[in-house]
Amino acid sequence: MKKIVAVNAGPRINRNTDTLLKNAIKGAEENGDEVIRFDLYRLERYTGCISCFGCKKEAHKGHCICKDGLTLVLDAIREADGLIIASPNYLSELTASFRALYERLIFQNLTYNREIPSCNERMIPVLLIMTSNAPDGMYSGLLKGYQRSLSSFVGPTEVFVAGDTLQLDDYSSTDWEWSMFDPVKKQKRHETVFPEECRKVYELGKELF
Repeated sequence: MKKIVAVNAGPRINRNTDTLLKNAIKGAEENGDEVIRFDLYRLERYTGCISCFGCKKEAHKGHCICKDGLTLVLDAIREADGLIIASPNYLSELTASFRALYERLIFQNLTYNREIPSCNERMIPVLLIMTSNAPDGMYSGLLKGYQRSLSSFVGPTEVFVAGDTLQLDDYSSTDWEWSMFDPVKKQKRHETVFPEECRKVYELGKELF
């Protein structure tokens, strides 16, 4: 049985990011894998990398020594056979919670050594899921950067994007007045395309791990 760590880097439960993550988890579990899930917005207080360089010392090589809410997550990933991270896109970036985990996950393995740039000797497959209100291809450059870093320091990384997502149940409400969106098109896409995206990440959950 493989152990898979699943991380929700979004704050909303039962919305787009969470729903896709659940489908990827379902695929992994139906493969016979054991999945442990972390919701970053519900952990004890934590920060991004504090640049203490403790992980660069021989005694702690490859281990972030900052002890806070992310410690359990980093420890679980270190022992895992696969990693799923899902995050919405906020202001053309992944969430601050994702970034905090990403900084500490990557930096602890970075050696600054030309010959051996990473001290991670246990590479694992990674599935990075991003949801966005913008069209699917708008942030391809951003995601290629994350894919490259994760592949180099954590393990071979597959990226899945669900764009043009439904942020609200009712865009036509006078509470919002979000005139740049077409409520009918948004709802239609959610009913026709989003279920197919859920199926695809379910299959990725089965195939990658």
